Amino acid sequence: MDPGLLAVLVAALWGAATGALLPRAAYRFSAPSGEAWRERCPREHPVRGWLGRARCGRCPADEPSYGHRAVPLALGTALVCAALAAATGARPELAVWLLLAPPGVLLAVVDLRVRRLPDPLTLPLAGAAVALLGLAALVPEHAGEWTTALLGALALGAGYLVLFLINPAGMGFGDVKLALTAGAVLGWYGWPTLMLGTFAGFLLGAFYGGALLVARRAGRKTAIPFGPFLIAGAFLGVLAGAYAA
Repeated sequence: MDPGLLAVLVAALWGAATGALLPRAAYRFSAPSGEAWRERCPREHPVRGWLGRARCGRCPADEPSYGHRAVPLALGTALVCAALAAATGARPELAVWLLLAPPGVLLAVVDLRVRRLPDPLTLPLAGAAVALLGLAALVPEHAGEWTTALLGALALGAGYLVLFLINPAGMGFGDVKLALTAGAVLGWYGWPTLMLGTFAGFLLGAFYGGALLVARRAGRKTAIPFGPFLIAGAFLGVLAGAYAA
């Protein structure tokens, strides 16, 4: 079998398996800002663990799931991982993208639901991205630079910090922390990729906000969750950078 096709198939299976484990974490992390992470189902039964279905074994059998269903999350994560594999091929950095993809999907889901990017995910993810890319840089046939990944993380994080200080109502501090990861993965393929992914994120966010205005579901001062668009922009930038590498 062609190595590229094999990488896509393995990546899709990995994405489906890991995506199916996200519903419970998505439910527990989807607590409004200032509140503790959810520890009980809607019927007040304790929720144990972080991985698996959002389904309470003590609730009636006909009770619907209290969070996201596993199939959509598994399918979405599988598509993301397959696209990354198709763009990257069997290069060493693909392992990094596949490890970062499930937490990225989880962060996007949580931010869309409650406009919150959990610190237990954003900060460790940034450190993991830099460390894993550092390991990938030691493996032959990689197609990126760890130095620009590190500098990209610092540059994009600093840029988002400035935006946060200028307009805290429009840019959350969670976005600043997430920008460290986005800057690292985009910077791996160079500064043009970093700029492309950053621009794509803002463009997608602008389209989403404009669509809400047209549909009269939001006003000009309505805050929108920007994390999903930051992640989507980084995803598109990495695809473009991997194809061009």
